[in-house]
Amino acid sequence: MDILIRPETENDYFENETVTREAFWNLYVPGCNEHYLVYVLRKHADYLTEFSFVAEYQNKIIGNIFYARSHVINEHNQRKDTLTFGPVSVLPEFQRKGVGSAMIGHTVEIAKQKNYPAIIIYGSPSNYCKHGFKSCKDYQISTKDGRYPYSMLVLELQKDVFQNHSWKYYDSPVYDIQDAEVEEYDKRFPPKAKEYRYTQEEFAIAIRASL
Repeated sequence: MDILIRPETENDYFENETVTREAFWNLYVPGCNEHYLVYVLRKHADYLTEFSFVAEYQNKIIGNIFYARSHVINEHNQRKDTLTFGPVSVLPEFQRKGVGSAMIGHTVEIAKQKNYPAIIIYGSPSNYCKHGFKSCKDYQISTKDGRYPYSMLVLELQKDVFQNHSWKYYDSPVYDIQDAEVEEYDKRFPPKAKEYRYTQEEFAIAIRASL
């Protein structure tokens, strides 16, 4: 596919939220909240506008990617600033065609140029290990409460940057989405049926699993 990856502009905002809604609807829960996350992320202090990109195909936005600030702190209370991306959205009819991979690859190169040490995300290993992500436990990076979630993944951008220390990961509070706010925001869009999918059960298992 011949796609164009370009920075998001203000004129893209609502279209991008619509793309994200279509990409995630009924995937992890009945309905979704990722389109609302895109909306509130742009207004948050942790938002990184220089990492917001869209994928265009035949002059139509078919995908997007967004980043936020995050950080880790080690046992000596030393801090390293890291990156987190999400959501990464691709319209269903264009998924499994390399669009998401192209956007991830594009932004990873920017992160390297800006000397970020790592990208840390929550996601499915089956989607992200092919991009070089590894388990958080491989780098001794845990959650604040000391767990090593199955879905917490790390892409090291500077070799051995986490070596010889243990770390705790802190993502942005922007990801703490309230259901009532999502419901109100979703009224801006055409109604869609909230339904059960088996992928929701897979997601529920994955987010509870630790290593």
